[in-house]
Amino acid sequence: MLNGYVETLMMTLSQYFFVVLTAPLYSGIMTKLKAMIESRRGPSIFQPYMDIWKFMKKETLFPRGSGFIFRYGPYVIFGIYSLISLIVPILVPVPIFFTASADFLGGAILFSLAAFIKIASALESGSNFMSLGAARTASFIFLSEGTLITVFFAVSLITQTNNPYVTNNFLSANPVQGLTLEHIFATLAFFMLFFYETGKLPLESPGLAELGMIEEGMNYEYSGKLLAINKWSGHIKQYILGSILLNVFLFPWFLQSSFPNFLLDIPIMFLKWMLLILIVVIIETTMAKMRLFRILDYLATAFTFSILFLAFGVLLG
Repeated sequence: MLNGYVETLMMTLSQYFFVVLTAPLYSGIMTKLKAMIESRRGPSIFQPYMDIWKFMKKETLFPRGSGFIFRYGPYVIFGIYSLISLIVPILVPVPIFFTASADFLGGAILFSLAAFIKIASALESGSNFMSLGAARTASFIFLSEGTLITVFFAVSLITQTNNPYVTNNFLSANPVQGLTLEHIFATLAFFMLFFYETGKLPLESPGLAELGMIEEGMNYEYSGKLLAINKWSGHIKQYILGSILLNVFLFPWFLQSSFPNFLLDIPIMFLKWMLLILIVVIIETTMAKMRLFRILDYLATAFTFSILFLAFGVLLG
């Protein structure tokens, strides 16, 4: 009994620290590869770590009039993403500690909660730029979060359960399921959502760069440790969403579930992410820049795909 407890504890700690510590690396690799494709030198792949460390050492300043939510919101958001990293199959494809805290739908609600806290923090800052970013996020969030919840709800129809680990094991054992029309629609919807949520959509921003800010605009008044935590949370969010895309929708295979073989999942996930980064960078650099108001059309298309997936799941299930 003790053996099983210790093994599960080691798997839990391995997955958590793997997500938290390596998430900035993949952002750095993505930025470096994009620069290489554009014939630029680009920053080091370790630049996100250096930025976080630099901000950690700086003084934290607060805008006049900012309150409790602005000061402690980043810590809560970091905690929410930390919890999500333990309830979805990222490194270990079997349940670990805290897995029972939430299912697919609960994970989607946690993502929505983090977005709500970030908007509330931005509005409480009193900054015009942060309020502008919060207003833009609020105007898009009803489609992005709707897509996320709908996809997670609909994907549970495949296995008649909201458990992401059961879904991962079912899809890895039944490769043909990935060729069904309902799964293809779900993958398209989630991939489009991943592009938006991680800020990979190329936006046309004439004049001030701040006019094109959405997510980044809500970091405008943060400094020091709070800015470092916000940046770190952004990397973790990107890594969680990308890992769900890989392990639930695109490539649910090859993950090892036994102890200590699960450590082989580290290079496996690295290779999966290298393929995802290549796909993302190619699409990002070849996609024409869009106006800000066109994001609604983009998200509406993703939401339509998720609704079609839900409809096919109900009709064909």
